[in-house]
Order: sequence, then structure tokens, then C-alpha cells
Amino acid sequence: MKVLELKNVHKVYNTTQVEVHAVNSVTLDFDQGEFAAIVGPSGSGKTTLLNMIGGLDKPSQGQILVNGTDLTRLKSSELIDFRLYNIGFVFQSYNLIPVLTAKENVEFIMNLQKWPREKRDRRTRELLEAVGLADRMNSRPAQMSGGQQQRVAVARALASKPKFILADEPTANLDTRSTENLLDIMETLNKNENMTFIFATHDPRVMKKAHRVITLEDGKVIEDRKKQ
Repeated sequence: MKVLELKNVHKVYNTTQVEVHAVNSVTLDFDQGEFAAIVGPSGSGKTTLLNMIGGLDKPSQGQILVNGTDLTRLKSSELIDFRLYNIGFVFQSYNLIPVLTAKENVEFIMNLQKWPREKRDRRTRELLEAVGLADRMNSRPAQMSGGQQQRVAVARALASKPKFILADEPTANLDTRSTENLLDIMETLNKNENMTFIFATHDPRVMKKAHRVITLEDGKVIEDRKKQ
């Protein structure tokens, strides 16, 4: 089952003197349950592509379909609602809310979606246990290591069972042990919840773990390799 389709996607930035093709004629699709990495050197277009997939930026041309809904046709207000219910995000800088506990951060999206308290509590507990942080439920971000904060961010992204998770350089601020721990957790969640993960990364540790590696260069897909 395809959860995401990109059809001839372009992103052009107009400067005063020249047009910059950040993403150039990208056509891709992703099935439910993929664990994929979009890789390439700095400036290759991977973050721009991820931002368009997440509805944070609009393509200059082409279509981006999430379960058949074309993001390019949605108004800004419609996109906000669509992201809330369909797309989970994990950022390089964690983006946790400092005044909230780990539990409250994980619950945040479910609160916006008005989940009943009992269902919300159960889902939060399950996820914090899954990422190995059941004992840090009442800790605030400043009381946790970078690796622990990123695991809370992963739990938050998964909380409302979105169509897929977008992870932009999620290991960039982590040491080797924290990175390996985080990737093992994400791979386990990918298997147990059949959750689709799409990374933008230049980290070889993520590339090694990914089941599919899509390489960008100058905004174009130059290789799309699925591991056996």
C-alpha cells in the first residue's frame, strides 16, 4: 500500500540573478512500513524535499500525494490540519517544549486531537516504555540527555499514529552510543507498528541501518537502492 507519492516534483528558488533548482524532477513513492533514508551532500536538496513531503514548503511544480490527498492543492489552514493528523516530525534539535515533562510532550499532539484522557495516558505510557524512558516520564527536557530528548521526540512523533514519520538529521547532535540506541528503537517501532520512517541524513550510521537509500545530487535522484 502506497502512503506517499511524489510526481515530477520541482523546487526553484529565484534569486536576483539566477534560478536555483533545489529539487529537480523527483518522482518517488513509498509503501507502508518503509525505513528509508534520503541522502546526499550538503546542498543536494534532501531537507528541501523532506520539507515539501511534510507540507512545510510547497513545490514549484509537481504533486505530492499522501494516501491520495494532493498536498499541493491544500490551503495553508488545511495543510496545518492535515499535518496534525497525518505526519509525524523528528527534528535535529529535538523541538521539545521546555516547560513540559516527557509525558506531557508525548501527549501534546493527542491533546490537540482531543483524545480521551484514558486512551491518551495508555498510548503515552506504551511509547515511553518502548523508547526506554518509562522512568523519566515526569522529567523535563533540561533534566535529560540529548539522546533521551530525541527518544521523547520519536515517541511524540509516533503518538497519534500518523501515516509516516519524517526525521531530518535526527542523529546530528548525538554521540555514537545514543545514535545506535535511537536507530535500534526506531527500527523496532518500524517493525512493531508498521510505521513508515523517512530520514534526511548524511550520517553513514543511518544509511547503514536504512532498508532503502535514495541518493540526491544537485536536486536529482541519482540512485534508489533497496537492500535485500
